[in-house]
Amino acid sequence: METRFKKKSQIIDVGVTAIGAVLSVGTMLYGVSQFGLGEAWPELVLNLCYIACLVMMGMYFFKRLNSQRFNYWSSVCAGITVLLRDILFPPPLESYPIHLVCLTLSVALLVLFTYFYARKDWKRYTKRNLWLLFIIDTAIAGLYNYVIFRNPINEYTNYLLTEIWIRPTLIYGLVACFASEKEAS
Repeated sequence: METRFKKKSQIIDVGVTAIGAVLSVGTMLYGVSQFGLGEAWPELVLNLCYIACLVMMGMYFFKRLNSQRFNYWSSVCAGITVLLRDILFPPPLESYPIHLVCLTLSVALLVLFTYFYARKDWKRYTKRNLWLLFIIDTAIAGLYNYVIFRNPINEYTNYLLTEIWIRPTLIYGLVACFASEKEAS
């Protein structure tokens, strides 16, 4: 089976992303089964979007999905997770300033997704513009991680720490795919 990427570094980027995301999504699905659907249904909805991104990344890697479709649908799935988890149903944070910073960064991330990926001429953007998505999402996850560590540890802590890092992992893989596509064209 022929793959889209030929460089070892590109294959490693996609492979690390896929392994990390599969383990994280598996952990979250286990958490949904452990805590019950009534309590963890939002995680199940987010996991469906994450799984869709993983499937599309695999299809793109093995040349079963063209760049335009991969670009559009992976951006839509990642945008849905930003909208649901960070804007419409944000996690309760004790610190109001951190909550406002996370909300502002989430809106900026959603705007960047719309601006960079919803346009037909997305290949014009530089790698720096593409990596800005990953940096912003990592900052959001880092702030959530900080708040979680400040709070008392309970049975949800491990699942929360896993869940907040799934999307930055996926966005790293998506941006690596897009940056690699720019090099190939």
